[in-house]
Amino acid sequence: MLREPTAPTLPLSQLAPEAALRRLELTVVRRLEGFLQGDHLGLLPGPGSETNDAREYVPGQDDVRKIDWPVTARTGTPHVRDTLADRELEAWALLDVTPSMNWGTGGVTKRDLGIAAIATVGFLSQRMGDRFGGVVMRPEQLKRIPARSGRTALYGLLRKMLTEPIVHDQAPGPIDLPQGIEQLTRMQRRRGLRVVVSDFLTPGDFELDPNVPPPFERPLRRLSVRNQVIAIQVVDRHEIEFPDVGDIYIRDPETQFARYVNTGDAAARARMDAASAAQRERIRISLQRANVGHIVLRTDRDWVQDIARFVLAYRRVASMLHAPPQGVSR
Repeated sequence: MLREPTAPTLPLSQLAPEAALRRLELTVVRRLEGFLQGDHLGLLPGPGSETNDAREYVPGQDDVRKIDWPVTARTGTPHVRDTLADRELEAWALLDVTPSMNWGTGGVTKRDLGIAAIATVGFLSQRMGDRFGGVVMRPEQLKRIPARSGRTALYGLLRKMLTEPIVHDQAPGPIDLPQGIEQLTRMQRRRGLRVVVSDFLTPGDFELDPNVPPPFERPLRRLSVRNQVIAIQVVDRHEIEFPDVGDIYIRDPETQFARYVNTGDAAARARMDAASAAQRERIRISLQRANVGHIVLRTDRDWVQDIARFVLAYRRVASMLHAPPQGVSR
């Protein structure tokens, strides 16, 4: 019987955090260096002096010296106002750590595979003055990790994600993926790169018709209006191909659904595989309609190669879209 994980499943969790993250960085950079390079030029290091939008103060995460007292007085709720440096790129990653992300039969959970994907994008999108921040989506709250520049700050972000406590099955809470994406849109008004990491499975949503949009589609559309958005979908092999292991007890970690299924019945396995394929196709079409980049990572496959293929294809499309008209040179 598979149980909830009690600690990170990535090999780097067995090492000291700094050594493990440096080892991960070396692996990623050597295999993908150059794939995310672009023409963006950052400014000198520093927080900048131009004021950005105000947002609610988060105790323990925000500097009290940045409290915007006029906005606080008008709203009655403490607010802070960020500063930004001109022309710097700001990237934010939303990590779904709800109970369904604890699943994994390939030696790594979907949650930790998502953190590895965030590490890849973070390490390869670092520039002088650019900033990378994260939002951890738990059922009861959103944990915001402030955006900072530099690799040391990125190490800290990944360490916080790796050590985030495991969310137990049936954990109550009002926050789901659509609300998490909506909060990410409101939280960060400045244009930039947004990465949403999830399995995109909505509890209680059994619809398979691709013409019926999932609950997360509309928030993703709003997020993609002002930002470049990449949706990273993490799946496990046995969510796609049900194994022949006889009678098994299937339980949804986020709802009360539970049932015994005879996987030795070939017809039953075929129906489950077909339903799973229809579910994934509905998610794919929905992300396509939302105009976001879509990467599928599997716990039993080389995730570095999957991201590499996506980035190369994305660059080819971008070069075609940005090519000058025929007969005109740059």
